Amino acid sequence: MAVQVDVISDVICPWCYIGKRRLEQAISALAGRHEVRVRWHPFQLNPQMPEGGMDRRAYRTAKFGSWERSQALDTQVAEAGAREGLVFAFERMKRTPNTLDAHRLIGLAGQEDIQDAVVEALFRAYFTEGRDVGDRQTLLDVVGEAGLDRGRAEAELDAEDGLAAIRAEEEQAHRLGVQGVPFFIVNGGVALSGAQEPGAFLEAFEQASNVPDATGEGGTCMVGPGGDPSC
Repeated sequence: MAVQVDVISDVICPWCYIGKRRLEQAISALAGRHEVRVRWHPFQLNPQMPEGGMDRRAYRTAKFGSWERSQALDTQVAEAGAREGLVFAFERMKRTPNTLDAHRLIGLAGQEDIQDAVVEALFRAYFTEGRDVGDRQTLLDVVGEAGLDRGRAEAELDAEDGLAAIRAEEEQAHRLGVQGVPFFIVNGGVALSGAQEPGAFLEAFEQASNVPDATGEGGTCMVGPGGDPSC
């Protein structure tokens, strides 16, 4: 059976990175029994973020009431990530970026069939290496290292065409009722919300041809009533 997994995510969502790794574990467990194709779709947790981003400490302190509270939440995420073999070096992260351009280049990577490599590189650059993926030159460096042609990437960011596609995909996500990421849709029918354990993905793969919709709970970056993300 062919399995299509559509992932709605943001590159600054730590649970999206964890969810990616758990999804990969589930795919590996299939041992080739099914062909799985993964596509990544945009969801900006901070759509009103200034183009140049914000100082992370100032942003998180205002958001969570104190820097200590922010650090406690970061510790919880880092511990969850460590169980999946991921390193979250929050102490290296100085800015919370605007992710619009990153999503534009993820879309371009999809056209080049290297989307997974680019998504992985962006997660690693931000969460492990502490690089500012909202900075244009840094962003171009990261996607170039992942195999995306730098000239094409620059042209994509210089053009306005890709913006409409990003807006349309985000609007579609909201119409589907997505309020937090990661959000996974398997074969257009089975939906899972949050960084599910590998077993949940395996169940979804089996249910995909029979169940019209199913949702689960897990680690999720939510957008609240005021439009602020929870992580």
